[in-house]
Amino acid sequence: MRPATRQRLRLSGGTELSFITAGEASKPAVLLVHGFPSSARTFRKVVPELSQAAYVIAPDLPGFGESDVLPEVSFPAFGQAISELLDQLAIGPRYIYLHDFGAPVGFHIAMQAPERVLGLIVQNANAHPTGFGPQWAGTLAYWWQPNPENEAAATAHLTFEGTRDQYLAGVPPDVAARIPAESWEEDWRVMCLPGRIDTQRTLIADYANYVARFDAIAEYLARWQPPSLMLWGRHDAFFDLAEILSWMRALPRMEAHVFDAGHLLLETHAGAAVSLMLDFIRHTQRESEQTGVSPADSSDHASGHVLRP
Repeated sequence: MRPATRQRLRLSGGTELSFITAGEASKPAVLLVHGFPSSARTFRKVVPELSQAAYVIAPDLPGFGESDVLPEVSFPAFGQAISELLDQLAIGPRYIYLHDFGAPVGFHIAMQAPERVLGLIVQNANAHPTGFGPQWAGTLAYWWQPNPENEAAATAHLTFEGTRDQYLAGVPPDVAARIPAESWEEDWRVMCLPGRIDTQRTLIADYANYVARFDAIAEYLARWQPPSLMLWGRHDAFFDLAEILSWMRALPRMEAHVFDAGHLLLETHAGAAVSLMLDFIRHTQRESEQTGVSPADSSDHASGHVLRP
């Protein structure tokens, strides 16, 4: 295993993007896209093991972690920033890890070049209306009627307590006890830096535009049927369990694993998750070698439904 290295890329717009790479560039690329409220730090426990079989790229999204805030914030702008990174690293075919806010970014990249997608790894990522649980009521009202009162309700979680809840809300006490407080403390420290809360407020509003693309995403999944692995924390307080079935209907051959974990399952189940990711990458690559057809070019992959507690 090659150690992970952190680098910075000056984007064409002038801001800098911080990212981690690990592994050999000759191996299949895996793009790890984190969600709210974290950074590439989300993947700290899986990057070393994953680099055995893949060339790992884990960026801090703009305005997260060590990356600069973009002058114009939107999920498509984030997608373009990460695409610029992939171009700079000369990344061709790639696996894409989708989680939370990383889903709009990952889909932007996937749908720009669907023939380059080797597979999707879906971890508590929403792409259907079924994912909106009761916690979304304030946000949905804000999208429908963006007045100051509804905006205040939709952004009420942008506090230290709300940041902590991303890790702990709905999680059984014995599981929650395994999550170090430094995770949300670091996220909140970063969120208090200049421009970061404004970035989060803008993304909450822009997520409505991502939701408006659900039909286009459904068409992409139906047409391309990318090989897919699901890793889902069943105690997620933000994405409803019904979202699991929506994903499995969209991708009938998706391999799905449900964990006794929360929204940020890599905090507690990184070992099991990375083992499944390695198996997924290796078997899709093996099938590619046997058939002579890249997973990116074929929807006929041999993955069955696997549900595990």
